[in-house]
Amino acid sequence: MALYSFKLAGLSLLREKWINLLSIITLGAGLLITAVTLLSVYNVNIATKKLPEKFSVMLYLRDNLPKEDVEGIITGAKKEYAVEKIKYIPKDEALKELRDTLKDTAYVLEGLGENPLPDSIEIRLKSETVSPETVRKLSDHLKKINGVDEIVYGEKFLSSIYSLRFGVETVGIILVIIMSVGMLFVCYTTVKILFYRREKEIETYKLLGATKSFIRAPFFIEGALIGLSGGLLSLAGVLTLYYLIILKLSVAFPIFHAIVFPVRLSFCLPLAGLSIGITGAAIAIGRIRY
Repeated sequence: MALYSFKLAGLSLLREKWINLLSIITLGAGLLITAVTLLSVYNVNIATKKLPEKFSVMLYLRDNLPKEDVEGIITGAKKEYAVEKIKYIPKDEALKELRDTLKDTAYVLEGLGENPLPDSIEIRLKSETVSPETVRKLSDHLKKINGVDEIVYGEKFLSSIYSLRFGVETVGIILVIIMSVGMLFVCYTTVKILFYRREKEIETYKLLGATKSFIRAPFFIEGALIGLSGGLLSLAGVLTLYYLIILKLSVAFPIFHAIVFPVRLSFCLPLAGLSIGITGAAIAIGRIRY
């Protein structure tokens, strides 16, 4: 029975090749857009997760602050849950680091006379605690410590990064839902059309005593094959785009080297197409009375 069902499905796919080809291309395009969206969300998440590794809060201290006051500030900062590491940077060391950073242009610092830089404390936070709200609360609390003149942590930059991440994830989820519904509708419509085009053939099977499962099986197989073909087509499209971006555009724009392509996506796309095809066929057959 299974072999005969596959034979009927194959004959139907060949007989209605243009409808099926259009469905496969449509499904492939939908999965391609979905895959590109998920890749964008995935890479933005990776980029934002790397941010805490380099993120720090700088405390600039008042001039000529006694040593015991500096130690008191460090002790107070260590009590904060979000703090992982603290480094005290004297003004002389800060000036030396500035000279090393400027390198060939360090001559601009000549003639300054007295060191204009203040003593500072660099605070590294625990990766899991880095968020605009957490850092803002920590900054407000540290400002209250006597001896702290100014706190700098790039508030606008941090907020922009997390807003970008939230925006990309939100748009990605909405787009994936819309595309999934659209692809289900394509499979549903295709299987329904195939069913009605074989209505006379199905009536003959019914007169011969065929069961519902025997009549339904070829349509499930057709839906699965259409979905699987669309998934494989989208995978070919994603790999082609990735090849063009990484091997071609990255020569002129090195930033494209940072794009990561998860290997599991190679398996997810065909499986997603297969699932959509079977689900669409199930909905279509389930709504038909025969």
